Amino acid sequence: MTRVQPTEDRRRELRADCSRCVGLCCVAPAFSASADFAITKPAGHPCPNLTREFRCRIHEDLRSRGFPGCTVFDCFGAGQKVAQVTYGGRDWRSHPTTAAQMFDVFAVMRQLHELLWYLTEARERSIGVTAPDRAGRGSYADRLGRAFEEIEQMTRRGPDALLDFDVTALRESVTPLLRAVSERVRAGSRGANVDRSGDDLVGANLQRADLSGVSLRGALLIGADLRRADLRIADLIGADLRGANLAGANLAGALFLTQSQIDAAGGDDSTRLPETLHRPTHWRTT
Repeated sequence: MTRVQPTEDRRRELRADCSRCVGLCCVAPAFSASADFAITKPAGHPCPNLTREFRCRIHEDLRSRGFPGCTVFDCFGAGQKVAQVTYGGRDWRSHPTTAAQMFDVFAVMRQLHELLWYLTEARERSIGVTAPDRAGRGSYADRLGRAFEEIEQMTRRGPDALLDFDVTALRESVTPLLRAVSERVRAGSRGANVDRSGDDLVGANLQRADLSGVSLRGALLIGADLRRADLRIADLIGADLRGANLAGANLAGALFLTQSQIDAAGGDDSTRLPETLHRPTHWRTT
């Protein structure tokens, strides 16, 4: 019988540990000079702020130096997995012939780890749900467990297998399962039947809005005013919260909310967050 890993252990492995990485997020992605980045950097080229020891020399001042985009990036622990497991501790500087491959693997691994993060939460939310799903394919908890183990095993395969893997098809197979868990969790809430998935709410005035239990999957909430909004058990998977004002908002129990989404928004010490997330240091205090 496979030992079920404690939830907190799973979450720890899905949190970035830069001390075990080789600066992959500072090299692999491209970024353009904008409000998020002070410079333009091509994909596969090291950021000039990356040191020989794979550390950021301006890490404590990223926002003030024009790099807020760096502060909201989350690899979900993919960086250390690629560095320590896929490549056995090798780095792209010492092994330049594998650099391009390593960067491509990192992009795949990040997607797999993000799905593992969502599945971890979905499994927590499904504790005690033993009834079979509508198609009779076993309980949601069992199906979530199988999906998690299959993806976890994939993350431990070699570079070629990872690059050949169809992540898009995997995401499409997992999405209905996550949506079904969301519907079960939100059932009975005031907004359970309200679907605003993918809605364009850029800059919308949603002060004190009752959005509890509403599906906001993939909604564009860039710059939205969500002060004192009720977002309890709202489904926020993939919602774009860049620049959204969450001061005083209640996000307790919000589904599939990630730290990077919170880091990209603004809030204060009266904003209520899920227990698995922490308050960003750049948020103001009241």
